[in-house]
Amino acid sequence: MAKQKTKRGWAKRVKKRKSGEISRRKAGKGHLLTSKSKKRKRRLRQPAKLSKGDQKRTKNYIT
Repeated sequence: MAKQKTKRGWAKRVKKRKSGEISRRKAGKGHLLTSKSKKRKRRLRQPAKLSKGDQKRTKNYIT
């Protein structure tokens, strides 16, 4: 049986942490930033964790 290929588009958007959790970037930081507050933009910089259901599905994609 052949190995499963990595889904490259998804692998570029998420990272696997040392603890095994998968993190992603937050949406909303691409454009139209002048109307958003400094506090909101600062929080958008922080990585977010994937939900448990999404983590199970994603592990098969990025192995």
